[in-house]
Amino acid sequence: MLHYHYIFTGTGLAALLTVREMVQHPFYQDKKILLLDADAKKTNDRTWCFWDEGQYFENIQHKAWETAVFADAGFERRFAMAPYTYRMIRGLDFYAAVFEELHQNPNLTFIQEKVVDFQELGNHCLVKTENQSFTCNFIFNSIFNPEPLIAQKKFPLVHQHFVGWMVKTETPVFTPDCATFMDFSVPQKGNTRFMYVLPVSENEALLEFTLFSANLLQREEYEWEIKAYLERLGVTAYTITETEQGNIPMTCYPFWKHNSERILHIGSAGGWTKASTGYTFKNALKKSKALVDFLLQNNDLRKFHNINRFWFYDLLLIDILYRKNEVGSSIFASMFRRGKVATIFKFLDEETTISEDLNIILRCPKTLFIKALWHRFFGY
Repeated sequence: MLHYHYIFTGTGLAALLTVREMVQHPFYQDKKILLLDADAKKTNDRTWCFWDEGQYFENIQHKAWETAVFADAGFERRFAMAPYTYRMIRGLDFYAAVFEELHQNPNLTFIQEKVVDFQELGNHCLVKTENQSFTCNFIFNSIFNPEPLIAQKKFPLVHQHFVGWMVKTETPVFTPDCATFMDFSVPQKGNTRFMYVLPVSENEALLEFTLFSANLLQREEYEWEIKAYLERLGVTAYTITETEQGNIPMTCYPFWKHNSERILHIGSAGGWTKASTGYTFKNALKKSKALVDFLLQNNDLRKFHNINRFWFYDLLLIDILYRKNEVGSSIFASMFRRGKVATIFKFLDEETTISEDLNIILRCPKTLFIKALWHRFFGY
């Protein structure tokens, strides 16, 4: 039975970013690393977007925007992203670039097999696939198991669910240098619903109809809303070139409690998704760097996770969206209506000072958050 220092069960975003950080550090040059996944990552299965100041993956970005729009039923605000740029990376481009980089490292092994079981056995771990077994010192698991989350009630689950169409129009209609970050002017129907538009050119854009809600819709309902939005833009003739569908868990459930001394859950399986927004890419970048640094000094993976005040902010927002889903647009509108947008993105990156936090929080509907605070401490 082959033994490795580290085994990654699943080769999604979190795993690939972490391994990429490892191979760039001298400490890991003599470490044997195994990556296991039934999926070869040869399709464009998702699109990631994030804002940054030019540090990450500019060479494979599909498109970038310097300006964006936020809209609600009552107002529309166009703003400069500076000092940030909003970037779009296609999953297939990311996989190709990272795998090409990783395949140059002789200490890495890739096996395309489904993982069926893994466990900690004293001073080592065991991983089983459908065809063989391996041992290792540490496991980093990104295979999401929703059962513990669904079985509990203390930490609500709100889904960020969406259907997206990449469309080409016969006439120019989109503004290619401006992304529509959130457009809440679409009918809310008792939910938190918005349209997300990423224009690639005047004739081509990705449109995603997105909800933050506890319940999903039938696919036809998402598609009907995209059609209605295109009609509102005056688009009658278009071709759908790609489609995508996703469901991202938004929850403050303590996934880290399932970690053990030698097994760490990462990515969505470890709660690496930003609970209040569903953004994953930037969070995974930060967590992967922190994990690689952590392993230089620590052998107990239970010590990796730390709760900060932003987790508590997210907890209150998710509680509100779960209990009163129809108020989501008013909360986000209160943040974007005025003030420095760059500070909002800094806040969502969890990089603000407490005074900057308060500046944003005090613009939000106070009664909603006071009631959420009361329910959190006295209502459960």
